[in-house]
Amino acid sequence: MPDRLSVRKTYKLYIGGAFPRSESGRSYPVTDSKGRFLANASQASRKDARDAVVAARKAFPGWSGRTAYNRGQILYRIAEMLEGRRDQFVDELRQAGASKGAAGTEVDAAVDRWVWYAGWADKLDAVAGAANPVSGPFFNFSTPEPTGVVAVVAPDSPLLGLVSVLAPVIVSGNTAVVVASEPAPLPSVTLAEVLATSDLPGGVVNILTGRRTEIAPWLAAHMDVNALDLAGALPEHLQELEEKAAGNLKRVLLPAGGDWTDEPGTARMTAFLETKTVWHPVGV
Repeated sequence: MPDRLSVRKTYKLYIGGAFPRSESGRSYPVTDSKGRFLANASQASRKDARDAVVAARKAFPGWSGRTAYNRGQILYRIAEMLEGRRDQFVDELRQAGASKGAAGTEVDAAVDRWVWYAGWADKLDAVAGAANPVSGPFFNFSTPEPTGVVAVVAPDSPLLGLVSVLAPVIVSGNTAVVVASEPAPLPSVTLAEVLATSDLPGGVVNILTGRRTEIAPWLAAHMDVNALDLAGALPEHLQELEEKAAGNLKRVLLPAGGDWTDEPGTARMTAFLETKTVWHPVGV
């Protein structure tokens, strides 16, 4: 048989539950740790970023309005789906430079992290909220509510780091626009395929691949983005992104450094919650 030509795959964006190509038609080559070509990834434009924000805003009322128990079920379903594609994620992480053992450990940790956050879904209100003692015949309750649309600049840890910044954003009812790892975007797009085939509504998570330095400033300045997680932003760009975010008083979470194998905590969940306090007369 004659030699077959290889079929080169172009990994697409994930916006509103669909997989469009970049509006600009651009893509960029993705190589493995030895410089060998793997695939093309779509290079998102400013228009793609705007479309992703529109999709996230449209999905926010429905997602935040779901019961915490249901959100936990959906996050657990994502863990199940990721577990079912474990071998594919291991292969992609090995292409990015991880050893076989390290890649398997990272995929297992990513699955466990989805499960961990899924368990927090119906407990977060009790931990972050309070029944406040007040002077007078009133009940006074503080309850956490999601901030809204959160733009996330993902770290270069292409799977565990991405899950570690994405899961705490959506578990509380926020929606997300994610700028994926630039040098290793393939695991993030494969994760998008997992999200699309789970029970997660379209638009809750939107994943953009391309140049962080091009996409992140537009998201930081976007007036319909409520908060910004700069986990994967380069140090030399932090001041610019913070200044743009100040235009509509976005809540900004700065990079904390990192080993993404560390045990997760509640700080990333509470970073994108607003506290609503309600007074109610006793006996009414």
